[in-house]
Amino acid sequence: MSLVLKNVSKKFGTKVAVNNISLTLDKPGVYGLLGTNGAGKTTTIRMLLGIIKKDSGDITWNGKAVDRKLVNFGYLPEERGIYPKTIIRNQLIYFAELKGMKKLDAEKAINYWAKILRVEEYLNMTAEKLSKGNQQKIQFMTAIIHNPKLIVLDEPFSGLDPVNTEIIKNVIINLVKEGKYIIMSAHQMPTIEEFCSDILIMNKGKAVLQGNLKEIKNTYKANRVEIDVSEDITNIIKELKLEIEMEKDKQYTIKINDESIAHKLLNKVIKANIKVNKFEIKKPTLNDIFIEKVGE
Repeated sequence: MSLVLKNVSKKFGTKVAVNNISLTLDKPGVYGLLGTNGAGKTTTIRMLLGIIKKDSGDITWNGKAVDRKLVNFGYLPEERGIYPKTIIRNQLIYFAELKGMKKLDAEKAINYWAKILRVEEYLNMTAEKLSKGNQQKIQFMTAIIHNPKLIVLDEPFSGLDPVNTEIIKNVIINLVKEGKYIIMSAHQMPTIEEFCSDILIMNKGKAVLQGNLKEIKNTYKANRVEIDVSEDITNIIKELKLEIEMEKDKQYTIKINDESIAHKLLNKVIKANIKVNKFEIKKPTLNDIFIEKVGE
């Protein structure tokens, strides 16, 4: 199976929202779709799911043109859509039946996912009585309850505390193990780095960078070194005319322009008989790359 977008464009009046975008998901996993607000991510998502029509290009799932009646997909939109005054269980059954599930199967799926997502106690409550994080988990459940093959998650961790974030992360990991194809749009760059092997960065409707994240990062030189030591090394850092990006409890993140200066730093620290607990030369983060490409 594969999802393919080829030279897809969309205008709203005279504004070009998406300009000649192409991407391919040809194996299960998580694909990162990134961009600033207004970059065209949501429009791209809505076109690939058949929610709105493209102006040009091709969008196919398993070799066939995308049609909402033919593609079994799950969608977690950035704009949440659960009903505040309706009992959670009732609206979950409603959403499941909209996706073609029988009521009995829907109830079994609800009970299963409620246990996994730790929301069993809320099923007979109205949504307005739930915290923002628990509402988010209910919304997430509506996207996966019908066991879709293709899943699009737009800001899936919005409003979640660390515990609930970890719950959703584990679910996503298991969905990939089950062979699901997932497109994730998020502003948390460390999350994208954690999940996505391939990414597409959009800016003003255009693709400004796409491909395998590891290969992209390998085209960049190291730009920082992290060092954890037993004593203050500020004087050594100043002696080498380096800039401290972050310092906490004798743990330093230091900006560098080439790896040789990092090794000079390490040698000076060792010669000073200072214990080194950690030393790591690092490539730019996805956040660095993102800002470079769309920061203007």
